[in-house]
Amino acid sequence: MLKLLSILWNSFRMALQELWVNKLRTFLSLFGITIGIFCIIGVLATVDSLEQKIQNDIKSFGNNTIYIDKWQYGGGNDYPWWKYLKRPQMKIGEMKFIQAKSLLAANSAMFMSNNVNVNYKDNILNSVNMYGVSEEFNSIQTIDISQGRYLNESEFKRGTPTCVIGNKVAEELFDNPEKAVGNEISYGGKRLIVIGVIKKQGQSFIGGFDFDQCLIVSYEYFASVFDPDNNSPRILVQAKPTVPPAALQDELVGIMRQLRRLSPTEEDNFSCNDVSLFAEQTKSFFGQVSAGGWAIAGLSLIVGAFGVANIMFVTVRERTSQIGLKKALGAKKRTILTEFLIESAFLCVIGGLIGLGLVWILSVVLSAVMPFPIFIAANIVVLALSICIILGIISGIIPASIAAKMDPVVAIRTK
Repeated sequence: MLKLLSILWNSFRMALQELWVNKLRTFLSLFGITIGIFCIIGVLATVDSLEQKIQNDIKSFGNNTIYIDKWQYGGGNDYPWWKYLKRPQMKIGEMKFIQAKSLLAANSAMFMSNNVNVNYKDNILNSVNMYGVSEEFNSIQTIDISQGRYLNESEFKRGTPTCVIGNKVAEELFDNPEKAVGNEISYGGKRLIVIGVIKKQGQSFIGGFDFDQCLIVSYEYFASVFDPDNNSPRILVQAKPTVPPAALQDELVGIMRQLRRLSPTEEDNFSCNDVSLFAEQTKSFFGQVSAGGWAIAGLSLIVGAFGVANIMFVTVRERTSQIGLKKALGAKKRTILTEFLIESAFLCVIGGLIGLGLVWILSVVLSAVMPFPIFIAANIVVLALSICIILGIISGIIPASIAAKMDPVVAIRTK
């Protein structure tokens, strides 16, 4: 054990000495390693951070949730929108029928939306999303209240003019979200009493619910003001914890066909959309982006490997007499081999650490200007160091083997 530690220390000291004595040569040789690690870690860190942000946005649609709508989500250039346009809209009665018939659903909610201009005294905020929802909506969605409270059962049933507002709405209208609760806001000549403020959510990249700039009211109130059929009604159904979304989706198709009295030969006039499929598509896309980053970085690492190999060839030639003296004093081939391999690995690790440092600086800068934080996960750091060590061993294996096979007498006489 002590011998191994001694070899490690000597190799580390020799690597630092090589770096210090031949600064320019070593830097230019390690530059490829630095750029390669910078590319790999930079791409992986950015992709992982962006993917996590988008996955969290997808989760905001609801875990294990099926969206029943007239529209089929997704599609490409051949999307038959004219066919979906003719389909009937979702009804509150259909949601209640699903609640009564479904054995696999944990929660069901009606959802509608409209766009309104809201004002409080002299402050006006345009294009605010007004969401009309039924009681179990907050069981499907994560709605954290920072001030006040959420709508209660009585307000849902009676359709009272009360609302919960988003953090941005509260900031724009009241300057301070803490001042919003209990005040009246108005839109189109109608008034609403603010009973709660939603905790700040942050910008979403994939659309969906914008809880920062919204008003949430009860379905009964919304339907008394707007025509439900003209405000994108949809039914959200969440599966029980042990039920996969696909099973719930199949059950809902059967319930909806029964409810709408469709014969076996008639096609569905509704769509049961599994939003969890978006997450799988996202993983596939980011996998391709990561592969592109590896391809770019691979070229730099190959160049860097040749650079490190060149350093080790020069180092072996410069230390030939030292190698001969060590072998004359009893050093074994594997000891010489190990020393040079570890020195080569240390050189690559130094280049990799420089690359990691550059990525960290870049992540700090990007996090300050982008709408999501860039983080470098621990597994990415371990991956980078592992690549450096493996690359160092591969780069130094031939020079180290040459050094280990030297004849001590010939080597000592070499100048």
